[in-house]
Amino acid sequence: MNSSHFAKIINGYKSAPINQLFNPEIRLSLGKSEIEIEVKKDFHHSANSLHGSIYFKMLDDAAWSASNTYIEDFFLFTYSFTVYLIRPVSSGIIKSVGKVKNRSNKKITAESTLYDSDGTKIGTGSGVFMRSKYLLKDAIGFNAK
Repeated sequence: MNSSHFAKIINGYKSAPINQLFNPEIRLSLGKSEIEIEVKKDFHHSANSLHGSIYFKMLDDAAWSASNTYIEDFFLFTYSFTVYLIRPVSSGIIKSVGKVKNRSNKKITAESTLYDSDGTKIGTGSGVFMRSKYLLKDAIGFNAK
């Protein structure tokens, strides 16, 4: 386990411009990630529940960051991702948990689960992640020591 690499993932993730809207908390261990955000009304669709794009973001981010714990040189990109929306949520803290399921030289497969404040499962996802040509050290926030 490389705590310096994990710190760079956390700093890079939290430094991403999109995450300035969400103010996430993230925890990592090898092959695993947990991310939490507070649900805000700004994240709702017209029927007063969390928009599906936020489910996707949380599930994808957890699976991606769990996958990136194994890769120290290149930025990973999401090659494919499937989302299942199980139940609506309108408020509270949501938490996504990502776990790596399979690794090869070319692809990493990870799954993630999204929970509401009560620990009820509200969504699931699975994806395939691949190395990009973009060096991780060149990504925003990843060059911090």
